[in-house]
Amino acid sequence: MVTFKKPDIENFYRTFNIQAFTVSPDESQLVFSTNLTGKYNLWAMDLPNQYPYPLTFIDQSCQALTYSHDGRFLVVGFDQDGDENTQLYALSPAGGELVALRTEEGHRHMLPFLSKDDKRLYYTSTKGNETYLNIYRYNLEKDEESVVVEGDGAACFLVAVDENETNFVYIKQYANTYSPGFVFQNGQSYSLTPETEEQFTVGDGVFVENEYFFLTTYGEDFAYLAKFNLDSHEFGKVLSIEKEEFGAIRYDKSTKSLYLLTAKGVNDYLYHYDLADGTHKKIELPASIVQGGTVADSGNLYILAGSATKPFNIFVKEAGNDAWKQLTNLAVPGVKEEHLVKPEVLTYPSYDGLMMEALFFKAKEDVNNGHVILWPHGGPQAAERNNFRAMFQFLVNRGYSIFAPNFRGSTGYGLEFMKMVEGNWGEGPRLDNIAGLEYLYENGLADRKRTLLMGGSYGGYMALLLHGRHPEYFKAVVDIFGPSNLFSFIESVPEHWKPVMNQWVGDPVKDFDKLTEFSPITYLENMTKPMLIIQGAKDPRVVKQESDQIFKALQEKGRDVKYLVLEDEGHGFSKKENEILVNRTILEFFDQFVEAKVLAE
Repeated sequence: MVTFKKPDIENFYRTFNIQAFTVSPDESQLVFSTNLTGKYNLWAMDLPNQYPYPLTFIDQSCQALTYSHDGRFLVVGFDQDGDENTQLYALSPAGGELVALRTEEGHRHMLPFLSKDDKRLYYTSTKGNETYLNIYRYNLEKDEESVVVEGDGAACFLVAVDENETNFVYIKQYANTYSPGFVFQNGQSYSLTPETEEQFTVGDGVFVENEYFFLTTYGEDFAYLAKFNLDSHEFGKVLSIEKEEFGAIRYDKSTKSLYLLTAKGVNDYLYHYDLADGTHKKIELPASIVQGGTVADSGNLYILAGSATKPFNIFVKEAGNDAWKQLTNLAVPGVKEEHLVKPEVLTYPSYDGLMMEALFFKAKEDVNNGHVILWPHGGPQAAERNNFRAMFQFLVNRGYSIFAPNFRGSTGYGLEFMKMVEGNWGEGPRLDNIAGLEYLYENGLADRKRTLLMGGSYGGYMALLLHGRHPEYFKAVVDIFGPSNLFSFIESVPEHWKPVMNQWVGDPVKDFDKLTEFSPITYLENMTKPMLIIQGAKDPRVVKQESDQIFKALQEKGRDVKYLVLEDEGHGFSKKENEILVNRTILEFFDQFVEAKVLAE
């Protein structure tokens, strides 16, 4: 009788990922960043064939990927082991040598746009203006560069360049919830929206003839489609959908129409908008969440999409056809999709009556060990969504249920909800998490004595804070690169983050008492439960000092605390061996408390 062992961590963590993709102008080649070898490189497929082959061997994550208009080369961006200092290169479609385009050690080069004739490169960079950033024009033929827009007062980010290179759209980011947009014409900037004292956001956008269509929350709670006339400078609202947050927009030249991606809570939705008659219709997606997309000149639509039980894959919907064709086939090796767990969407009232939405991954009865892991997501102005996480599926497969609430400050629930975390890092969201646990206990979904805690980034901060403020709820705690001291965190973030910190987190002088109250390190005396701390040494967002200081302080108090530092990682895990090490360590850490509980009973 042939029997097979239960899937090990490698089954789940040999699930490969796609970061980004692009398609050649003639649609003969699909290029994507993936970790098929355990480290990220660029790979390609010659369409319609679907056998991948490597283009690069540098083992680094890709932050920029776009084809030239003539198909002769690609513009690609890589950092070094997660330091996020992206450098821009040219790469032949056949792969091989990376030719430096814009590189400068210690600086970031972001959001590249090529001119229609592929002779000029526009991009945003920290060089020359580390706090507010500049937008540059680089002439590839003459090797000459000039500043198009100089950042001032807030970090400036290039969003779009028109085909004639006479209109440049950029945003000024004063906060995640306050980012007005501007069009730069003839040496002068014009606001895309009418003047207002209210804060709002401007997001993705596309040029269509003499108009610019873009997404904004100007005057509204949820982002919608608006337009700006490039000649008259008139603003107009075009389309909104109730309780749906517009997140991405793509222009289909072949039909003079728009594709609009929206988010509603934990799922994404796709619409087709006809510019001629102003009608829109929903298009069925092949998965729950879309991470990226592009429309070819032919009208074919390519997207990167996935679901809780389906890793992200690339799909194409051919022009005039409603069916999706899957081009890549990433899955969990050795595990059928039906053996993975789809989350239940829960809603519950928080301490003040505000309704929260959460995902609950319940372990199947035959493996359920009775323990629930509270997972506060990162961001904090982000959200836990209905997409694949190898960590979740592996832990659920090993008997742990996972509760992932979208507390106040999460995205996808309107601008007002998103702003509720600003200057309120340690109060409202903390109590939302506790209210979620109480909801589970009251409804028989969790055992008060069998609750564990784990989070990364802001979620790591929240794990530390919940440990310090509410230790009675948890048996053990895992902190993955979480800020431990808000004063040192504010001081150590990247320079172009610093203008947003006062609104986002707080002012170290004016808000001294509040930041002290909200800093996890204030509550060392209460942190008595066993803890595992994980940190990437090259993390530029939450620097190693944040984990060092909490580990040292707890160690000096004789607490049960373990510390895992990854020397070649940043704010995340880009290498399979590191990902497997981290998650095996987490499993072994949690398992010891499950076993202790079982023996005690």
